[in-house]
Amino acid sequence: MGMTMTQKILAAHAGLDQVKAGQLINAHLDLVLGNDITTPVAIKEFEKAGFDSVYDNTRINIVLDHFVPNKDIKSAQQSKTCREFANKYDILNFFDVGKMGIEHALLPEQGIVTAGDCVIGADSHTCTYGAVGAFSTGVGSTDMAAGMATGMAWFKVPAAIKVVLTGKLKPTVSGKDVILHLIGMIGVDGALYKSLEFVGDGVATLSMDDRLCICNMAIEAGAKNGIFPVDDVTTAYLTGRSRREWKVYEADPDAVYEQTITIDLSALESTVSYPHLPENTHLAKESGDIKIDQVVIGSCTNGRLEDMEAAYNILKGKTIAPGVRVIIIPATMNIYKECILRGWTTAFIDAGCVVSTPTCGPCLGGYMGILAENERCISTTNRNFVGRMGHVTSEVYLASPAVAAASALTGYITDPATL
Repeated sequence: MGMTMTQKILAAHAGLDQVKAGQLINAHLDLVLGNDITTPVAIKEFEKAGFDSVYDNTRINIVLDHFVPNKDIKSAQQSKTCREFANKYDILNFFDVGKMGIEHALLPEQGIVTAGDCVIGADSHTCTYGAVGAFSTGVGSTDMAAGMATGMAWFKVPAAIKVVLTGKLKPTVSGKDVILHLIGMIGVDGALYKSLEFVGDGVATLSMDDRLCICNMAIEAGAKNGIFPVDDVTTAYLTGRSRREWKVYEADPDAVYEQTITIDLSALESTVSYPHLPENTHLAKESGDIKIDQVVIGSCTNGRLEDMEAAYNILKGKTIAPGVRVIIIPATMNIYKECILRGWTTAFIDAGCVVSTPTCGPCLGGYMGILAENERCISTTNRNFVGRMGHVTSEVYLASPAVAAASALTGYITDPATL
């Protein structure tokens, strides 16, 4: 019986010739990741277990991104704990103020993660790295602690759903619309503990930024991971960037999938996820009566350069609607700097937006954009649960950067194709 792409990566890292869905394995890890919220908990567990060394100081990654620069004493203490651990064990990939970025944009950008890797991260959106052909998944802080010490993790091998992509996206439609459409089709538990494996001739038409966005939100369908094949787009992205030699894994022709879903990219339109679940999807063009108070463009889902460009193309030379607050957050310092060099930051400010240094901030209701009672935000983030961005009566609508920017100009949810 053949194996899927994910199963092949897991088999190789477990030292096995064959694995099957449901099998429990111990696998060697290429990377372990934590942030300023989850790493302090992992450090506590690491020390409680009596560990006094890390398995490889070049393979552990600690990124301060949720509350950086620190918003209060508690977040400052959390960052201090991470700094002390990183210094003690000489962690090579430690990213603090000035070097930080949102972790799931930073690691691919820096070439730290590469094709064929097996990665765990104490953050649910670690599944992002499937975009470069890696198996990556989120775990708890205890698993992160064990991973840092031993370089191993246990997994239940996931079954798979094949997502066949055909056609090509329209100009104002992006990877965010693809994944929102898919989640709307199958629901937030439609891929529970399964691998979402994207294939088809439409894959070649998607940029790496599109793929990173799509894999980032695989968890919002309950998936263990999302993954794309390693093709010319992947190779072009990794060449000159990847810090290590990569390995290409391909699904067997007779690989077993529990379900096959086909999506015609050319038929997709701008999509919005209404409160309070990502599966509650509607077309942007049918949402024009929904008035908004705030716009957030950024996050590990949509804070990359193409996302900034999409916002710039809509906002340049325009002014945001009265009464609307617009927060733009480039996902890494390199992207932040590029926005300045290209004149996009000036255009954003001239339009009436505020531009932040990289942070997860508002996505999780942390800071830099907390919502008050009954306020509505259209956001390029990945979750819109009750109280996710602030007050329990506030509402978050998930959308692409193009939809978010268009909505900023009108004050209502707007399809950018109608501008």
